[in-house]
Amino acid sequence: MTFVGGSVAVSAFLADAPSLTVQSLRYAVACLLLLLYVFLYARGRVLRPRGTEWLWLGGVVLTGMVVFNVALVQGSRHAEPAVLGVAVACVPLLLAVAGPLLEGRAPAAHLVVAALVVTVGAALVQGLGRTDGIGLLWALVTFACEAGFTLLAVPVLGRHGPLGVSVHATWMAAVAFGAGGLFWEGPRAILRLHLDDVLAGAYLAVLVTAVAFVLWYTCVQRLGSARTGLLTGIAPVSAAVVGVALGGPVPGLAVWVGVAVVAAGLALGFRSEPAVPAPAPGPAAEQSILR
Repeated sequence: MTFVGGSVAVSAFLADAPSLTVQSLRYAVACLLLLLYVFLYARGRVLRPRGTEWLWLGGVVLTGMVVFNVALVQGSRHAEPAVLGVAVACVPLLLAVAGPLLEGRAPAAHLVVAALVVTVGAALVQGLGRTDGIGLLWALVTFACEAGFTLLAVPVLGRHGPLGVSVHATWMAAVAFGAGGLFWEGPRAILRLHLDDVLAGAYLAVLVTAVAFVLWYTCVQRLGSARTGLLTGIAPVSAAVVGVALGGPVPGLAVWVGVAVVAAGLALGFRSEPAVPAPAPGPAAEQSILR
């Protein structure tokens, strides 16, 4: 979430770049890095999805990556960034309720309260901003897509693990954005990229995608989606800090209060109960065959 929060400032350098082409390259590079890690260091291989797993993984890509990015672009034309940020900050509440249900457990009351506290703190950090009706609609789409990125991965984490889910999500996203880039931006769009675009894209590919995806899904598997969702509150705090580091103004009092509230919500959510044990991988997950 620290890397994701930092991407807010970094993404500003891509404002004039062919966005679909950049996204395709980002996910393609991330996928190659993940495959190199799997084959050289993880001593395992990526399992081929089967049956309904294609639908779950496709849902992760469609909602959490493709539609999510479209919603951010379209929403920014009708709403201030803070509105979209607050929409994302509401995700912990949904994960605190829906996540345990998908995992076969009842929602924990103290995690729901902690999610509410984190959401309030993140909203203070982001600010509320102004929007119109269309902007509000795109904010709701952003909220649903951010939740889908986590919830739709839960059914396939047991067999594929964080690395497998990340590999399949990135290659599928690279294909989807690549097709869109060829159709709307043309095959020569890559020639319009400048050094700033390449450096920003490299940050997104390595830290925000290859590293952050694996870290995030590892947390979902080990801690449960409800607790992991609380960590979303770190992203706006990171965005504020990185903004200052890149020359932005020092945040006002409301932001610092929001940081404290986020910290309080995290403290509440991560105390009292032990972490949810990771589901035992099925026999297929232990095979070292790329099918």
